[in-house]
Amino acid sequence: MVAIFRKELWSYFGNWSAWLIIAAFSLIGTLFLFFFENDSNIFDIGTASLQSYFMLVPWLMMFVIPALAMKTLAEEQQAGTLHWLFSQPIRISEVIAGKFLAVWLVAILCLLPSLLYLYTVYVLGVPQGNIDLGATFGSYFGLVIVTGAFSAVGVLASALSSNQIMAYLLGVFISFILYFGFSQLASYKLLGGADYLLSNLGFYQHFMAFTRGLIDTRDLFYFILVIILSLSLAKVFVQKKK
Repeated sequence: MVAIFRKELWSYFGNWSAWLIIAAFSLIGTLFLFFFENDSNIFDIGTASLQSYFMLVPWLMMFVIPALAMKTLAEEQQAGTLHWLFSQPIRISEVIAGKFLAVWLVAILCLLPSLLYLYTVYVLGVPQGNIDLGATFGSYFGLVIVTGAFSAVGVLASALSSNQIMAYLLGVFISFILYFGFSQLASYKLLGGADYLLSNLGFYQHFMAFTRGLIDTRDLFYFILVIILSLSLAKVFVQKKK
């Protein structure tokens, strides 16, 4: 698994693709938070808080992570190297885990430049330091977990398709449904009491708890379950191609 993890990291950082993605992600976040007139602009909101950033990041990750993950297994199938991997003394679960961890790590690195936003908001607060650090660090923890879930879904999408473009589109679609689709359907209140259960099937409700500074074991278990289930399904689909 470690060898696969290192190989995947080198494929991202060796050709500058990861650096470009991290830079683009940071640039978009900066523009939305400090320059563009929108509901996420810190100056327009007038409060010392990064909550608008934490609401923005999952939407950005919804498109960035499938782009990172689309090649993990689909490229192996296109290049014909997947069967070579089958012949190596390594389990399929280790291959999938190594690729997943590499995608997740790059996604986490996309969040690191935002610490500069935190410092900026901390300094600009009146009085200085007037920021809810509990909610802030809880939100960061939530972002790390939700990016892990998106990464697992992206790897699953890559396992489902042998074409990278189709894997990307499928990853975006599944991520959108899981993050926003279930909660949006539940908002129409068509199922009565079942609407609450429907909304809790998606990422949104569980992620919102973290943004309030609440780290509930139920929300943590939910995301861990999504990660395990997605990677297990990816393993099943890859084994079928053996």
